[in-house]
Amino acid sequence: MTNLRAALDKYLSMRKGFGYKYEHQTRRLADFVAFMEKRKARIITTKLAMEWATLPPDRHASWALRLSDVRGFARHVANFDPRTEVPPVGMLPGWKRAKPYVYSDAEIDALLTAALALPPAGGLRRWTYHTLFGLIAVTGMRISEAMGLERDDVDLDAGVLTVRLTKFGKSRLAPLHPTTRTALRDYAHRRDAMLGSRCGSTFFVAEQGG
Repeated sequence: MTNLRAALDKYLSMRKGFGYKYEHQTRRLADFVAFMEKRKARIITTKLAMEWATLPPDRHASWALRLSDVRGFARHVANFDPRTEVPPVGMLPGWKRAKPYVYSDAEIDALLTAALALPPAGGLRRWTYHTLFGLIAVTGMRISEAMGLERDDVDLDAGVLTVRLTKFGKSRLAPLHPTTRTALRDYAHRRDAMLGSRCGSTFFVAEQGG
């Protein structure tokens, strides 16, 4: 294990200890350390950081993000190796997040209508997507949060959802409008009637219960 790889393990452990998931950064920084090892380089320099960050050459949008990852890691390494160079801010154009598209009420209605037309005609699939998309539209939940809801997370009597392991590993409560509670209850009844014991532990299930 090189010094940089040992330093990376400590750095990632520290960041995750603060509550950051750091999944993509972990993968990218592991790739950076492998890049340094391949060149037998033990000291982070701005030149090497730039060389790695601008790979692959046709993905300009990710360059600044990759360099930012190295910058954070280099700051950590510089605490015990003063030879380390921390790449300055502004060396690469920043990545600009695309402006999100906001669906109109008419478009949401059309999406929900289209979901109810999904095959098979007598199956659960159409109701799963119809209810899932509707829940996302009225609560603002991320798709992963909605799909990850467990049955116990959906309290239809109190009208509250428990959204677990969100950003930074925290959980939150999401209140439900009475009409949303009705829609979720109708879906749950339909799901249990159609699949019974074949249902998984999640609230939203696939056609065969998974």
